[in-house]
Amino acid sequence: MTLITPMPTPRLADLASLHFIAIGGAGMSGVAQGFLGLGAKVSGSDQQESAVLDQLRSAGATCWVGHDASHVGAVDAVVVSSAIPLDNVELVEARRLGIPVLHRSVALAALMQDQQVVSIAGTHGKTTTTAMTVSALRSAGLDPSFVIGAPMLADGLSAHIGSDNTFVIEADESDGSFLQYPTQVAVVTNVDPDHLDNWLTPQHYADGFEQFASAESVEVLIVDGADLGAARLADRLRAAGRRVLTYGIGSGFDLSAAIDGDGWQLTAGPELDSWSDRLSLAVPGSHNLRDALAAVVVGQVLGLDRSACLAGLAAFLGTARRFQSLGSAGGRRVVDDYAHHPTEVHQAIATGLASRGSGRLVVAFQPHLFSRTQIFADSFGAELAGADLVLVLDVYPAREAPIPGVSGQMVADAVRAHGGQVIYEASLSQAVSVLADEVKPGDLLMTVGAGSVTTLGPALLDRWRHNHGQ
Repeated sequence: MTLITPMPTPRLADLASLHFIAIGGAGMSGVAQGFLGLGAKVSGSDQQESAVLDQLRSAGATCWVGHDASHVGAVDAVVVSSAIPLDNVELVEARRLGIPVLHRSVALAALMQDQQVVSIAGTHGKTTTTAMTVSALRSAGLDPSFVIGAPMLADGLSAHIGSDNTFVIEADESDGSFLQYPTQVAVVTNVDPDHLDNWLTPQHYADGFEQFASAESVEVLIVDGADLGAARLADRLRAAGRRVLTYGIGSGFDLSAAIDGDGWQLTAGPELDSWSDRLSLAVPGSHNLRDALAAVVVGQVLGLDRSACLAGLAAFLGTARRFQSLGSAGGRRVVDDYAHHPTEVHQAIATGLASRGSGRLVVAFQPHLFSRTQIFADSFGAELAGADLVLVLDVYPAREAPIPGVSGQMVADAVRAHGGQVIYEASLSQAVSVLADEVKPGDLLMTVGAGSVTTLGPALLDRWRHNHGQ
């Protein structure tokens, strides 16, 4: 995969019918839902059946399982993501027919025309921050449009075309997509080197965020001032004369937070009209507080009622695969988490340890991408070693071909080198059998990673329920 080059955005009026290749993906499905919400004719294909395809069909889309050239009919454009190979039969057919091919980011940008765009970017926390921002804005009386990388647990929505002129999006940096969007309010949660298969170096990665935040359309940049990479970005933008607002846990930010009993005391500086208030959250972890602070600042920038925004954040229940409880059986609890970078794994482990109760924290981890595993194997091992027991699966390849010598065994060896208790089991099906015996009543099992590891939790719960007659 390589970085995309921003291109002119087509008019919405020229996109009355679209075909999406891999329509069931987290990013693609949200854009498809957006066009369905505007009344466009939408079709698409994916490699396997899923609940997402069922939802899209219910909304009016025609969805096929499997890719076939015959699926590409008379449409205004075919939409692809960076993960679609050039030899995909539907992409080849679209080019043969002369149908315009749009990257997902271009199609999403088309939905934003004539809107006030709030783009949530950052290495970690984009999905939750975007969902929290939507919750805050809705609570304050807005009906914003939005596209999020995972469904919100409260209503199952990951995309919506609203009646107001505010559009909130999760702005992906992995392939440079965030450079396509006409952003007015830019949020950067953190800058922590990742996706170096595309960006090549940490400096190029950081430069990408500067290009995003300094776009001509951006009116204000909102950053976590406690994050080193984001703070450096803020300094550079201030020096260039741009408006920058900061938030963070501690003091000295435009919006600061400090622990206050079972909640948080918020203190805003003069840039946010100097106020103080309290915030309570239903979702655990300091990372969720930081995401909520970003949402509060967005609400203030948009001139919304503060109390209403705080109430929306207090009611926020989370998004899918972000420390999501899957249930319990036989005295064993299961939580699923999307963490796939060492920083995210660190936070997931910390939250799991704080939530495990009197039992053990058992983590099933699936490395995502060979390139990321090669770069971060030791860091993954250091973070995972904090759990009581770790089962490491083989690498989920996603869009990559194997790299010789790179496997999940590298991560398992690193866990052991850092003093952790670890089992290496490459096979998902075999991992179910191993964990069914290893996880004891009272334990908390976390399935962690961006790939198929998410299937382990439901399979184990079914087995334990069967064994215990539940």
